[in-house]
Amino acid sequence: MKITAISINHMTEPLGFLLEKLHISFKINSETSETIQKQLIIKHQEQIDYQTDFLIYDNNIFEPDFPLTPRTRYDVTINLKRESGEIVSSTSHFETGKMTEAFEAKWITNNDKTIQNTLFRKNISITKKVIKARLYMTALGVYETFIDDQKVGNEFLAPGVDDYTQWIQVQTYDITKALQEGEHECLISTADGWFKGPYGFIEGVDCIYGDQHRAIAEYHIDYEDGSHEVITTDSSWETTAGNITKSSIYYGEDRDDTIELTEWQPVAITNADKSILSDRLSLPLVVKETLDVKEVIQTPAGENMLDFGQNHAGLFRFYNRAPKGTKIYLQVGEILQEGNFYRDNLRTARAAFEYISDGIEKWVQPSFTYYGYRYMKVEGIDNLNPDDFKADVIYSDMESTGNITTQNSKVNRLFQNVIWGQKSNFVDSPTDCPQRDERLGWTGDANVFSNTAILNMNAYAFYRKFLKDVAIEQKLNDGRAPMYAPAFGNEDGGGAIWGDATTFVPWNAYQATGDASILVEHYDAMRDWVDWITRHTATPNLWTDCFQFGDWLALDGENPAMPTGKTDEDFIASIYYYYSAYIVSETAKLIGNTADEMKYAKLSQGIKTAIHDEYISKNGRLTIDTQTAYALALQFKLIPNEQTSRVVSDLVNRIGKDDNHLKTGFVGTPYTNQMLSKYGYHKLATTIFLHEDYPSWLYAVNLGATTVWERWNSVMPDGSMNPEGMNSLNHYSIGAIMEWAYKYVLGIRNSKKGYQKFDLAPEFDARLNKVSGYYESSYGKIAVAYEIETDDNHTIKMTLSIPFGATAHVKLPRSENVTIMINNHEIIGGQFDLTAGTYTISYQPNQDYIERYSAETPAAEIMSDAYLVEKIDKIDPILDFFRNDPDALNGGLGKLSLKKLNEILPFITISQENLDKIVELLEATPVISQRKD
Repeated sequence: MKITAISINHMTEPLGFLLEKLHISFKINSETSETIQKQLIIKHQEQIDYQTDFLIYDNNIFEPDFPLTPRTRYDVTINLKRESGEIVSSTSHFETGKMTEAFEAKWITNNDKTIQNTLFRKNISITKKVIKARLYMTALGVYETFIDDQKVGNEFLAPGVDDYTQWIQVQTYDITKALQEGEHECLISTADGWFKGPYGFIEGVDCIYGDQHRAIAEYHIDYEDGSHEVITTDSSWETTAGNITKSSIYYGEDRDDTIELTEWQPVAITNADKSILSDRLSLPLVVKETLDVKEVIQTPAGENMLDFGQNHAGLFRFYNRAPKGTKIYLQVGEILQEGNFYRDNLRTARAAFEYISDGIEKWVQPSFTYYGYRYMKVEGIDNLNPDDFKADVIYSDMESTGNITTQNSKVNRLFQNVIWGQKSNFVDSPTDCPQRDERLGWTGDANVFSNTAILNMNAYAFYRKFLKDVAIEQKLNDGRAPMYAPAFGNEDGGGAIWGDATTFVPWNAYQATGDASILVEHYDAMRDWVDWITRHTATPNLWTDCFQFGDWLALDGENPAMPTGKTDEDFIASIYYYYSAYIVSETAKLIGNTADEMKYAKLSQGIKTAIHDEYISKNGRLTIDTQTAYALALQFKLIPNEQTSRVVSDLVNRIGKDDNHLKTGFVGTPYTNQMLSKYGYHKLATTIFLHEDYPSWLYAVNLGATTVWERWNSVMPDGSMNPEGMNSLNHYSIGAIMEWAYKYVLGIRNSKKGYQKFDLAPEFDARLNKVSGYYESSYGKIAVAYEIETDDNHTIKMTLSIPFGATAHVKLPRSENVTIMINNHEIIGGQFDLTAGTYTISYQPNQDYIERYSAETPAAEIMSDAYLVEKIDKIDPILDFFRNDPDALNGGLGKLSLKKLNEILPFITISQENLDKIVELLEATPVISQRKD
């Protein structure tokens, strides 16, 4: 038995973070379950601040409550007492920031507001041995700081993106090694960033939060002799302009290294508000991996290009070998068009880097921007050496927690595209895209993808910060949740799904981890949102007559110019109103607010009843015949149990009318496949998932996508960009399909108390006959691997790993009264519980998973199978119709089954006897990919 990880507020050894409530969890590596006891000890400087007795281990969580002091390191020890009496221990630590301690330092600035890169410096002398040194600082817009020309820390674009008029995050750095005895130069470099540079959804708006760079810093130094010194930003600092001549997030950056830094002058002191300074919540933006050049390209247009092989977000760097004065110009893009560089889908974002060489050989990298790209166009460097260029992938510092692989390489590429979309867009805020003139924290995207995001990465702390940004916008707007946060002065907001991120995202984070602290912190904002809807709807207990995005980018809209889809907007909005009220009620129960629990439970039930009265007949028929409407009704359990099968059937029929392809947008896409698999139509869900024509997920894969697109067809079949515009090739919302894969292909679902208990219930399909994957839960890794063998017995073999402290309720399909082998032991029937350990399972299902044709198989699919055609010809000459008229096969008639053609076309007549024989043949014949003939 070993403790493998200790997390403090879902982070490892956090330094200087805002810790309003402590949540300490740990993971245990053990192949067997046993009764143990747990103990937590927290101390600083050998003084015990908090200690429990040895407690019965009934979960892996401690929530200590004791007063923290500023700028203090706390050592955390967890002890486990085994049945044998053996004590197993592990340690970690966390360190507080300034907390509520006032800043002695002053805000410093340069009076010239036009400077693009403001430098601040001070020379200091350390004359005694230092045992500990910390830097507490922030700046506006974005900054880097140095001691003796060495960058402090490893993060980019600090202090992150917020409404800087409401709160400004302070970063804490350990500078003990950098600040030893001797003379030192402390330097701060700032640029516009989100604070001052042009930003937001409205082109050309700059100085949204301020018009002048400034910085504030305190260097706290503890000496060996017990003394303490604080060096602060004050009037003794000096300032000048740096060698970055222009910089902003959309623009990119211009840098001239031939500029000599002169004209240093005393700083100005500004009385800017210090009360809004806060310890950080933002996870640092760091280099998570580095990409090499995959190919050097000479385009038909004569351009020098580099292909990094993967669309991503971050910074690039190159090794400068150019003579002094040489201008190097680098531009980036996501895709080539006719083999040439393309960047029109970036709209007004320049997304470039201009560099003037000082003639010194060195690595050069932009500092105060970031890019979304795969390709780089290089001007000013001849004879490109691929080793001289690197792409640093940068996103918020989250650990990977999940992955899935199959025997299908295209599916594997899709799952990687989903994860790369998350990497690219979790840049302090869950942006919609990393490349064009937008990159905003759209709340709708964040909402629909949040479950997938939490399965892919440890995103709890990331969402905690984002939700604070959302809550700030709500306070500024009477409870109305924003379209995106920060809102950059945009006064619009209030739409369903988008606004409902304020309730759904913390609820989903709680469901995944069992940690309710995010709900406690965000409760007022959640309640205020529901109250805002109640005040602004035109219809009691429904949400009507407000702006709505509808089922954004759905394909079933009657007006192609309207991207809101066909599903009634008020229906969608009312469902989310209902469920947000439900979430508030359940949260009130968790925190012990009985009055609110009853109030919002009554409200949610009233909304549910009103939805049923308005949109659902007494027999369970929906008045809206769209895939999204059916999926939402099932997902949010709007239908009585006795009528559920009717709605499921109607969903399946609707999909059949839509050629078994999705027509859903932002709202319906995350749920449709899940509802099909949940209610017995996993085969259809898998069919939809595996489509390769438009619209489908694999359509993009086949066209070379390495991230998820904004539209189903952002790129047309011939490789050209969709002429309708709005074509980000690095969005993540429809990547929410990966949640379905975790829950139904792997089978990890129905978490309780942060996966302390969960169902492990994969749904099998022979088209995905070899699957493996995992989710690193708050208790440890849940791993699943299985193979559907193609031998005569069609045996299913599985390997399952369950972490210590968790219980999996296993449900194996097609296993009723079947012998199941578990680690060489027999049981009967495929429902059982497993605790800690690794298990090898095998059984022969009572019905095999070979994919066969059916009575509903389209004629075009039949005609593509020569074996089947030969057999049918011996029964009936019906297929002569398509031989004589091949155009009919390629048109709508080819999509119909022989049974349907016999019903609707008077010139096609098959006797019932022959039709029965053909159906019998179809149902007995495996599809081409699974036949051994």
